[in-house]
Amino acid sequence: MTGPKNLESRTKHIRATWASRCNKILYMSSVETEFPTVGLNVTEGRDQLYWKTIRAFQYIYQHHRNDYDWVLKADDDTFVVIENLHYTLSKQDPEKPVYFGRRFRPFVHQGYMSGGAGYVLSKEAVRRFIEGFDMAKCTHFSIIEDMALGKCMETMGVEPGDSRDVKGRQTFHPYPPDKYLIKKPPRKRPWFLLYDYYKPREGPECCSDHTVSFHYIYNVQMYMLEYLTYNLRPYGYQYRYNPDSAETESESNTTTPVSA
Repeated sequence: MTGPKNLESRTKHIRATWASRCNKILYMSSVETEFPTVGLNVTEGRDQLYWKTIRAFQYIYQHHRNDYDWVLKADDDTFVVIENLHYTLSKQDPEKPVYFGRRFRPFVHQGYMSGGAGYVLSKEAVRRFIEGFDMAKCTHFSIIEDMALGKCMETMGVEPGDSRDVKGRQTFHPYPPDKYLIKKPPRKRPWFLLYDYYKPREGPECCSDHTVSFHYIYNVQMYMLEYLTYNLRPYGYQYRYNPDSAETESESNTTTPVSA
């Protein structure tokens, strides 16, 4: 999601970094440009974001419904590690009505996914979202895009998936790394931790080794994260854990009785 005024200051830096790793990327805006952007014929503004999101999914369903298994919605200030997104989705079925992201607790009974962190809908979830508006089961009842979409997901029987890793660490993040990695002294928690559906963690164990996204990442930070993610390694570095073997070990530990 972007807008005409952000193409130079934000969107071109996404194009130069993580967007190149997408299977297909569409830059959704209010007007069509040579960038290129898809013109959705909506008004710009934060209070119009849900309309833009609705129109974007309608466009994708109309023109690309046979081209994808999953659709990621991300803002123009979100950094995404596409390989980690692929891994997160690798054991999921796109024919099931499910979506993934940073799950928040309030306002919607089953919770909803943070818009800033990005969320990804299965092929079936997209189909049901479109059906919800075609059948008037879903409406534009709020300008709060992520919560309103979450309510439609609930109405249409789309389940919120658990995108945490095998150690229970989050993979989608609605703020930059420094908001999570630095463990704070006891205090009143900020809203985005109070909203977390699962018990929040702070400090180095906050975030998965296979993190998918961080939000509020701007031009310089975009290139910093790109470099740190894909280039910087200590000499002789080896992955500190294999998530597949960790998952197997975790399952073994929970199913094997311990002898006295």
